[in-house]
Formats: sequence, C-alpha cells, structure tokens
Amino acid sequence: MTVVTYTIEAAQAGERIDKALSTIQNEWSRTQIGNWVTDGIVKVNGEAVKAKYKVKIGDLIEINVPEAEPLEIIAEDLGLEIVYEDADVLVVNKPKGMVVHPAPGHVTGTLVNGLMFHCKDLSGINGIMRPGIVHRIDKDTSGLLMVAKNDKAHESLVNQLVAKTVTRKYTALVHGHIAHDKGTIDAPIGRDTKDRQKQAIVDGGKHAVTHFQVLERFGDYTLVECRLETGRTHQIRVHMNYIGFPLVGDPKYGPKKTIDFGGQALHAGVLGFDHPVTGEYLEFEVPLPEDFNQLLASLR
Repeated sequence: MTVVTYTIEAAQAGERIDKALSTIQNEWSRTQIGNWVTDGIVKVNGEAVKAKYKVKIGDLIEINVPEAEPLEIIAEDLGLEIVYEDADVLVVNKPKGMVVHPAPGHVTGTLVNGLMFHCKDLSGINGIMRPGIVHRIDKDTSGLLMVAKNDKAHESLVNQLVAKTVTRKYTALVHGHIAHDKGTIDAPIGRDTKDRQKQAIVDGGKHAVTHFQVLERFGDYTLVECRLETGRTHQIRVHMNYIGFPLVGDPKYGPKKTIDFGGQALHAGVLGFDHPVTGEYLEFEVPLPEDFNQLLASLR
C-alpha cells in the first residue's frame, strides 16, 4: 500500500473531496476516489470524512492507495501486421477496433496481447501492462505504432518524441468544407472540466500543435493530412473539432449527426524515426484500410 499526501490550495478550496482530488491527480477517476473515501482510506487532517466533504485551504489529505491487482497478460495470436522488425524495434499496423494495452475489464484482444505472442523481448519501462509501448493511438484509429524491444531503444524513442523529431502523419475525414489548403492549430489541451472522459482546449493545458493539409474536398466533407508536432491525448480529434471541422464518425467529439463509420475516420499512415542504435532515419507508410477507402469512394 502506498501513502500519498496532498495539501489543499486555494484553487481546490470549497470543492467536494472527490472532485478536488481527481483534479489534482487525474490518473484517478472521481468515482474511484469516491469509493476510497467511503472505504475510509482517504483521511483529512488524520480523520475519515464523508464523500460530500468540501475541502478547505490547508487541509492535509492522506490517501492509502491500494495496490493494483496484478493482471496476467495472455499471449494471443492476433495475426498482427508487422511492417518492420529488428533486434531493437518493431513497427506494427494496428487495425481499427483494437485497444493498445490491457486494462481492468479489458484484458484480452489488445495489441499487447498480440505482441506478447509475436515476441518475448519487449522493453519493461512502462511496466508489465504496457511492455514495449512507446506511444498509443486510439482504439478506433488504425495505423502505425513503433514498439521498443529493449529499454535502451525505449528511452531513445521516447526522447525523440519529446524532441519532436518523430514523423507522424494521419489521414482524417472531417465534416465541413475547409477553404484553406493548409493550416496550423496551436492550442493547449487538457482534461475537459465538464466531462472527465474528454479532452478539451483549456487554459493551462499542455502545449499542442497540429499541422494540416487538405488532400481532397467532397462538398460537406474534407479529407486532410494531419502532422503531429506534439502528441497529446485525442489531439487531432480535439484540434479539428476546435476549429469547427470535427472528424467523421467521432462518437466523443463529433456531431450527433454524422456518418456511421464505427468510430472516428482517422488513420496513422506515416511514421518515421531515427533507429535507436544505428541512428539511421526510417520511415514507413501504410495505405488506408479498406473501409476508409470505401467511405471515400461513396463520397466521390
């Protein structure tokens, strides 16, 4: 059991304890914290409180965080499409509908399950639940991901992401007619204050930059290529919605009236990086999946 302490500052004063703590530590959901309060493992100034307690400036919060129950990762033959592989890295073309790594309630059928079947030597930096995973793409986004096969490679690839030297280009179909041929969206992204399941453009959010270029126009829809300069959660989906061109089929950020595509029309088609050992620049490209091509054909 890990003991975590926080001192309440003016920004959280007056909020319910579950809301205040979920704002301070966004790794925990408000529901999870509320259950901990009810179970008595959250104390304020040494005393247990009720879930409706409103925190005050200077309150000392102590949380006896329970140890997470270990989950066993089951190696599964998922027929992964490996685009490139050597002793240090591999590049995989993730299909739409596949979750990247296991989590409570979703422990099979993920990319990590498939990777564990394909090869046993994956980096351990991200722990047993995310072996080899350097970056993620959403469940319903298809396309390329780089995977580290050892810790040295993992550190190199993460440093390249931080330095913004990794090439990541996505194809997206959006609602609306984009008149300009290209543009840049520079707007900070953070957790939506009204809906913790969503990201939003917020003051004090993390720096986020997306460059886009129009590929084709279809009247009320536009096909764009988006190049990520940063890699925030749901970045393309949030940024394109922010400028008034939400992704087609996006259940979280798109309009209620959209094309039923079974998720957002987004494909990570191009990925480039410096090899972590040789330093050679490698770039890979995979075509749009068949359902995406069929969607475009229907619009044409």
